[in-house]
Amino acid sequence: MQAGPSGQQRGMEPIALRALMLQLEWGADEALAESPVSRLAPAAPAMPAAPPNGSSRREPVAPAPPAIGAIDSLQALRSAIAAFEGCALRDTATGPVLPEGEAGSPLLVIYGPPSDADDRACRPMSGPAGAFFDAMLASIGFDRSAALIAPLLPWRPPGGRPPSPAELGLCLPFLHRLIALARPRLLLLLGTQAARAVLGPERRPRGKIIQAAVSGLDDPIACIALAGPDELLRSPDQRPAAWAALRTSLRHLEGATQYRD
Repeated sequence: MQAGPSGQQRGMEPIALRALMLQLEWGADEALAESPVSRLAPAAPAMPAAPPNGSSRREPVAPAPPAIGAIDSLQALRSAIAAFEGCALRDTATGPVLPEGEAGSPLLVIYGPPSDADDRACRPMSGPAGAFFDAMLASIGFDRSAALIAPLLPWRPPGGRPPSPAELGLCLPFLHRLIALARPRLLLLLGTQAARAVLGPERRPRGKIIQAAVSGLDDPIACIALAGPDELLRSPDQRPAAWAALRTSLRHLEGATQYRD
């Protein structure tokens, strides 16, 4: 092998050429690739593995929702909710807050998403808001055990944020099926979120009984909307109107007055 250029000569050459000459002096006489490789370029994304047997079918990212219309009892509905894995909210909640009460109850109470206390107890209307609601019912001589109570959706959103439209879309079929199974004489909607989810985005007057169409029912159902317990705890000035709405609800349940839209 011929001797390479002297150190003085190499000092006058470009750095890349000097590096190449040094490799030649060390005996490197073959490249490992046909083209240079940039070590600073971002790595190419990995290609997904091809499905077996050349199939192009994709697996679903979440289990398909159950056949809601086939659920024929309140207990079956509770079991279906507890087993449903299609909503990511269940991954951040302590557990499902399932409907409480009997299907034959004349009064079905639906309120907003579960509270922090509901989530910890896995029971609807828990904590201070639940105690206040019990007192509201007791003020008109109605006991909580005589009502069927359910939150708007079975799992509390993280941090108590409002549920997204996608989350509502996954959970509302369970709520509609609950209404269809219960067929109560009166649907009591506590808070704006519950009223909008059941009655639609159109603003409805609070404290007035209306007949509303609900998915899964052939005939309209009597509904009344009023402020939720959390709102009433924060705003005492709204309590007289809520109490009056409860008195109206009781008269309706007792059949003392006929109501129209």
